Amino acid sequence: MGLRVGFSGYGAAGRYLHAPLVAAAGMEVAAVATSRGEEVEADFPQAAVVPDLGALLARSDIDLVVIVTPNVLHVPQVRAALEAGRHVVVDKPATPTRAEAEQLAALAGEKGLKLAVYHNRRWDSDFLTARRLLESGELGEVAALRLVWDRFRPQVADRWRDRPAPASGNLYDLGSHLVDQALQLVGMPDWLQADVFTQRQGGVTDDGFELLMGLGRMRLSLGVSLIAAAPRDRFRIEGILGTFRKQGLDVQEDQLKAGVTPFDPQFGVEPEVQQGEIVAPDGSRRAVPCERGRWLTFYERMRQAIETGGEVPVTMASAAQVIGLIEAAHASARLGRRIALDPDGRWA
Repeated sequence: MGLRVGFSGYGAAGRYLHAPLVAAAGMEVAAVATSRGEEVEADFPQAAVVPDLGALLARSDIDLVVIVTPNVLHVPQVRAALEAGRHVVVDKPATPTRAEAEQLAALAGEKGLKLAVYHNRRWDSDFLTARRLLESGELGEVAALRLVWDRFRPQVADRWRDRPAPASGNLYDLGSHLVDQALQLVGMPDWLQADVFTQRQGGVTDDGFELLMGLGRMRLSLGVSLIAAAPRDRFRIEGILGTFRKQGLDVQEDQLKAGVTPFDPQFGVEPEVQQGEIVAPDGSRRAVPCERGRWLTFYERMRQAIETGGEVPVTMASAAQVIGLIEAAHASARLGRRIALDPDGRWA
């Protein structure tokens, strides 16, 4: 019998960004703790609907628990699932603090269980393309890397992400993706300085930020705006042999919400208008075909890790570094100064 998966939460993230990939990876969506029973029945008629995490963990047929609840619930729910002897995937951001992330990682180790964090943007089309270019040396020595995630959402919505709570706000929400991508591409910076702000009328959590980091001579800048009708380049890498630039977001989220399956030949394929380009020092331009995005890789590797005892696709230790930099960025914005980082991303 294949691995049986239980979900804690079945909002948009659970329904569209996790469950279809769990099923495509050859695992069974066996039970869901949610108040959205009609949606579960429509998507996975064989799955049981239970009222809460306690009822989910009381079942003896669940091997892996996927936690896609509001951020403030991640820590207690991950801990409860591990204490109940279940492997766990938790959506990003993993925890409000690095200390909590490290405590959960230690608990998983003590229990001999697999714990992974859903940093799915490591398998975005643009990220995979940028990584390919950096590994090839095609751009030469890199002077600057800029990652941006702009949206036009000027109205504050009545949703948990926009309410004050631990791990709320856009630095945790979208920023966790950008920080993780930057760390995966070039490694831990030596220092950072941040401006974290709220621009929308009626906003009570941060909705935008600008984060500058230094790694030797290289500069990394990450930014998010929710008042950007004309978004900036999503990726921009400036090297001595040319500049790579790419606009538009990875297509997998929209495809999953539209019901496109990961097995569709066009799944994860960027439209031609969103292909990147390299601008050479002489001003000439050439198109750069993007790699095919593949979020399915995360759950394929998670299944393999459970079945073979191998490494999970994204470790909690890796996610803890992301959270540590987000904490440092908030501190930098609050103190109005640059913060030095050690090689593990810790700061004083």
